[in-house]
Amino acid sequence: MTSTTSTLPRSAPGRTRRRVRLPFSVPAALVLLGALAVLALWWRTTPDIGSGPAGWTTEAGRITGLLAGYGCAVLVGLMARVPALERGVGADRIARWHALGGRYTVSLVCAHALLIVLGYGMTARTDPLHETATVVFDYPEMLKGTLGFLLLLAAGLTSARAARRRLPYELWHLIHLGFYLALFLAFSHQLANGASFAASPLARTLWYALYLSAAALVLWFRVLTPVRQALRHRLRVADVTWEAPDVLSVTMTGRSLDRLAAEPGQFFRWRFAARGLWWAANPYSLSAPPRSDRLRITVKTVGGHSAALARLRPGTRVFAEGPYGALTASRRDRSPRTLRRSGRSTAADPRAPRTAAIQRSPSAARRDGGSLPTAQWDPGSPLAARRDRDSPLAARRGWGSLLAGRRGGGTLLLAGGVGITPLRALFETLPGDVVLLYTARRPEDLALRGELDAIAAARGARVLYFVDEPAAHRLTLTGPALRRFVPDVADRDVYLCGPPGMAAAARTALRDAGVPRGRVHHESFEF
Repeated sequence: MTSTTSTLPRSAPGRTRRRVRLPFSVPAALVLLGALAVLALWWRTTPDIGSGPAGWTTEAGRITGLLAGYGCAVLVGLMARVPALERGVGADRIARWHALGGRYTVSLVCAHALLIVLGYGMTARTDPLHETATVVFDYPEMLKGTLGFLLLLAAGLTSARAARRRLPYELWHLIHLGFYLALFLAFSHQLANGASFAASPLARTLWYALYLSAAALVLWFRVLTPVRQALRHRLRVADVTWEAPDVLSVTMTGRSLDRLAAEPGQFFRWRFAARGLWWAANPYSLSAPPRSDRLRITVKTVGGHSAALARLRPGTRVFAEGPYGALTASRRDRSPRTLRRSGRSTAADPRAPRTAAIQRSPSAARRDGGSLPTAQWDPGSPLAARRDRDSPLAARRGWGSLLAGRRGGGTLLLAGGVGITPLRALFETLPGDVVLLYTARRPEDLALRGELDAIAAARGARVLYFVDEPAAHRLTLTGPALRRFVPDVADRDVYLCGPPGMAAAARTALRDAGVPRGRVHHESFEF
């Protein structure tokens, strides 16, 4: 294991864009208030709930139908990818809300269909199968409503974890696009058969407003904004380079890209105007700090879409939705208590060598895993020259200016595999004392290693590499192991990105190491 240090020149003061992190209670309270308003609508427009099982069952079906319709509108709003919401809450948290809301909504739709058929059947004294046929074929707009129900059910079933693991992202995404068609087909039956809407023109107007607002959000942020950004910034592929046997980087050039207000750690949803790629927008993180004329992503070729990126030609048109995500510098804990405990200058003694080896006993290496040595950084290398020319570290402006204030809470970046992508951008730009711990399966799978070593040498940071093969360099993620390699880990903010299994083990190890939950920052990019 090695630690590289150097002294940075003083640069102009910079400011980190502060994001307002919305607590869970705020959006949850808004959704709950909306649900209560829907129940009030039912109560206001239902003078008599009837007597006996038939009436009660029918009204229960109407309540579940109204709540299901409201839930569908909320899901559309979450699918709109409103940047302010995604930055304030986080893409992974919104995805969890969407998944949870989807399960509730599909359950409500199924309950609505079952209760209405049973209630109508008990009132008409007919069996459920006969009543189902009557409702579907004789009631206005019900045939379209039934088709919408089937599409909604398909989206719900393919959202199950077992189904998601077996489906390519592109197919899963296509099935979920059917959700919009499902709502279009089912909307008219709500107004045609809903007793609450028949009794109140105001209720119909409010329902229209709810759905039109959700549709407007989707149209603006999912369609018009990407087109506007494409016309304004004119993103095109500049080159494609291999970083590891199955990891590649796509560099794109454009104009006025600083107007995107992207930050290191964020991601876009990218659509490439090339055969086999144009119809799907996939999420990939920025793997380098954004510049006014250049963006870069680094991708692991695990599926058809990502593998096709290797065939991209320079000049290919690119459409980008975003930026999204809250895995940014503003997530760091800036409380006075943390700064008092962790604040210190990390600028190295200029007389110290650029690299300094830290030896551990063979027994410790066997117990906790042995890190690979950090490559020596050659200031005359092409990478260093490119860094000196292009990097914000050398430019003394933009994100590099954040490094001017070297006093502040320390940070640990914990990357697994291609999870290095957003953390590589943060490694170059986060202020203060930063340690990067990077795990991969084999040494050749350590993507971007040359750049990481150069950044570590330039800013006086530590980067620790671990691989599963050979076993001597394997890291077992435990609390004691983390404390051994990063003794002050409990006082640091931790940015975590990696495969689900690695991320789960890391969260457990960080908790055992004494890191408060609020200082562990993680976003999952699973679909």
